Amino acid sequence: MRALVQRVKAARVEVAGETIGACGAGMLILVCAMQGDSPDTAQALAQKIYKLRIFRDTAGKMNLALKDTGGSALVVSQFTLAADTRSGNRPGFSSAAPPNEGEQLYLHFAQALRDLGVTVETGQFGAEMAVHLVNDGPVTIWLDTAAG
Repeated sequence: MRALVQRVKAARVEVAGETIGACGAGMLILVCAMQGDSPDTAQALAQKIYKLRIFRDTAGKMNLALKDTGGSALVVSQFTLAADTRSGNRPGFSSAAPPNEGEQLYLHFAQALRDLGVTVETGQFGAEMAVHLVNDGPVTIWLDTAAG
């Protein structure tokens, strides 16, 4: 699975002008299931993000994780993280999991974070969404479970 994690002061996602998910201080997590991913992959990614030390401690260093801060998360599916731009000018997305599998793994990932005690809200899989955020830092981290 791939994820783009952004440390945020706040974030929200809208569908057709209506807010369907939001979070306060914490993380906006854009996530994409790839071909060959499994529920175990989603679980491992959730664990990694839960422990990812990107929040400031009292000295201003990035030493705290979501598990330490009690922050919340907004999880939004984004299949375009699977973009292959190696040839031509139009990205290919054939490495993304098929939509039905992608949705199940996206939901499994969000639930895995909830099971760790994180307050999680989500976007709507497959919908045209408007994502609003106040990036904190900015801090943006790319994670790919296939890269180790």
